[in-house]
Amino acid sequence: MKHCLPLLIACALLPACGLQPVYSGGSGGPVAEVLRTIKVGPIEGQSGWLVRNHLTDRLGAAGSAQPAYRLDVTLDDSLTSFGIRSDRAATRERRTLRARYQLVSLSTGLVVLDATAGSDAGIDVVSSEYATVAAEQSALENLAQILADQIMARLATYGARTQPAR
Repeated sequence: MKHCLPLLIACALLPACGLQPVYSGGSGGPVAEVLRTIKVGPIEGQSGWLVRNHLTDRLGAAGSAQPAYRLDVTLDDSLTSFGIRSDRAATRERRTLRARYQLVSLSTGLVVLDATAGSDAGIDVVSSEYATVAAEQSALENLAQILADQIMARLATYGARTQPAR
């Protein structure tokens, strides 16, 4: 019982610290309502298609709310070889996916959020060209998901900060 006392005190003081869950209220909460009003613009290339699909999946039911914002995303996808052997063949690659994104208010045309996100992945280059291409594709798919998660976290933070206190 004496070990539980500090935990009970900490739990009692937690509401006083001002921290609140971002997604309080679930799918009907204020942040979810803001996220449903974001329309994702087209994003070029295969990496753009992947990122856009992940974003639209996470933003909620498409078309359930009148769009108030447009999300514009520009991607930079690069593949760099390194770990060169004596025969000048690469043994490792690094796939890097970076995004610059802007949240534009449709009512005013102003950019209300301008940020970047990015991640990278290491790829082993093996003797099988098929295996290397498959690893590059898997890395791209994983990076697209990571980027979408980073963007969503920032959009949720923006949504939480723009909501009036209840």
